[in-house]
Amino acid sequence: MRKQIFGVIGGLSVTALAACGGGEANETTGNENEEQSSEEEVVVDHDLGETTVPVEPESVVSFDFGVTDSIRALDGNISGIPKANNVPEYLSEFESEEYEDVGSLFEPNFERINEMQPDVIFISGRASDHYDELSEIAPTVFLGRDEENYMEIFEENMETLGEIFAAEDEVNSHLEDIQSMIADVEEQANQSDETGLILSADEGEASAYGPGSRFGIIHDELGVTPADPDISAENHGQTVSFEYIAETDPDYLFVMDRAAAIGESAALDFVTNNELVERTNAVENDNVIELSGDYWYLSDGGLESMKEMIAEIDEGFEES
Repeated sequence: MRKQIFGVIGGLSVTALAACGGGEANETTGNENEEQSSEEEVVVDHDLGETTVPVEPESVVSFDFGVTDSIRALDGNISGIPKANNVPEYLSEFESEEYEDVGSLFEPNFERINEMQPDVIFISGRASDHYDELSEIAPTVFLGRDEENYMEIFEENMETLGEIFAAEDEVNSHLEDIQSMIADVEEQANQSDETGLILSADEGEASAYGPGSRFGIIHDELGVTPADPDISAENHGQTVSFEYIAETDPDYLFVMDRAAAIGESAALDFVTNNELVERTNAVENDNVIELSGDYWYLSDGGLESMKEMIAEIDEGFEES
């Protein structure tokens, strides 16, 4: 993702800036004795287009909970979030009437957003189909994920937010902390030959995730050896049987209750209390690490959520 920052002086319009093809902005001339106002803007190249955004925007709509937690960590303004879905508990403050309800993660409330006329709208994969419509209302920035290059894209997204919210130093500090946390967990993982299997629990079924998947950071960045390196890197995981889990016999099970994360009946016990799963090394040695759906499923890829995700793995190793 390529990013450029410009100072836009006086009456130079955003349209004129875009027409310049991303070149340097020119300073308008006028009475030298008059004070000229200036407004900084950031031009962001992203997968869905090029968007010009004011620095330190006052009205912000975020359709991605990871972006929302990052903006909060950078002391930026949030004006509206989608409240129709489960809002992660650690972001529950945004459920108050102080913040606008802009629909769901998948279906924006266009009328409400149009009334707000925000300075910027942030979206990720769940709302990406509505990019064009949202862009007609306000500058819209797509900050997506790339499971195969998870940390690289995560860092680029955070650097983009750092430029937009004039918080580059703060972002760098957060990223340094995160890299330090990753190094600590990776060191623990590398000292062991023990294997791990990542599972998502839904009512009636379990799905496995391997390297390069949406939860693949456990293998790809934190260094946990996959119990099965051949799991298909599907977005919603590869449906597996209890027999498969028993035969794979991981030393660690990393289990997320997806059903609970989306507001349905908890399904974790459905997997971990199964007779076949109970025979695995992971269960017998009490090496089952529960992954919070709030962080891993609803809001992964944020400055706050990333730290919590890594901490869960770290604490699980220390307790085992």
